[in-house]
Amino acid sequence: WDFNGSFQQPAAFLMMGIPGLEALHPWISIPFCALYLTALLGNCVILFIIRRTPSLHEPMYYFLSMLAVTDLGLALCTLPTTLGLFWFDVRRIGFDACLTQMYFIHILSFIESSVLLAMAFDRFIAISHPLRHAAILTRSTVLKIGLAIVLRGTVSLLPVPFLLRRLTYCGRTELSHSFCFHPDIMNLACADIKVNVFYGMIILLSTVGMDFIFIVLSYILIIRTVVSLTTKEECLKALNTCVSHICAVLVFFIPMIGLSMIHRFGKDVPPLVNTVVAYTYLTIPPALNPVIYSVKSTHIRQALLRALRRKRG
Repeated sequence: WDFNGSFQQPAAFLMMGIPGLEALHPWISIPFCALYLTALLGNCVILFIIRRTPSLHEPMYYFLSMLAVTDLGLALCTLPTTLGLFWFDVRRIGFDACLTQMYFIHILSFIESSVLLAMAFDRFIAISHPLRHAAILTRSTVLKIGLAIVLRGTVSLLPVPFLLRRLTYCGRTELSHSFCFHPDIMNLACADIKVNVFYGMIILLSTVGMDFIFIVLSYILIIRTVVSLTTKEECLKALNTCVSHICAVLVFFIPMIGLSMIHRFGKDVPPLVNTVVAYTYLTIPPALNPVIYSVKSTHIRQALLRALRRKRG
């Protein structure tokens, strides 16, 4: 601990694994290893295929590349501390290192939310204005959208580590997970955290909350357009292009909303439920997204098969 008058700040936090199952951590690490390996390999393959296939150099796959890079970042943010705890029982993480990890976890989560919104907009333009799709979403426009997404996440969350550093912390240093999460750190403070709570809620609602609302509105407009199509085959073909994105949205937003509700209102929720939802939120989407797009996207699947044939040849 560092003392400065009445100001107290821990030198480090202690990360927790899965409550009540500490003896099984080596076995529990096996599915986590599988998820991390799938996330790393799957997203790298997606990026490799898109880069090497000229026919995939269009807005939908540019946004998919952004999603893959974000998922890689999320997996790499939590992998060292999670597997370090499960394999070697390394629980200690320095205060500044914890704030840094927390900052990047939240930035990447916000970026993923914004990328999913951009992908919804892309689907709306492709279905509602197919002839103008390429003219509206040019390569430079997609690049500007990507830069705006990164800038929004970076700037909006910049005050959070400083708001946590100004707090005085009590004797407790145990985090609820094997990674650092803003509400988790904030609740260890013995000072007034109203500013942290208010700022965190405002930022969450104005970024992720608004992204989710606009995604829903995009699909309402998409459905209206699809219903107006003349034949059933055209309707199904149009909706089929959205299936992968809908799955990615559900996989990301359901655990995120659940975790936010637990941290704010779930005082009596068992710790195991909190832990499972948190791990689901940060490990399942990066692993499932490349699988979803590889299975559902005909172009990705065909490009992958061609790459495998060339390698065998």
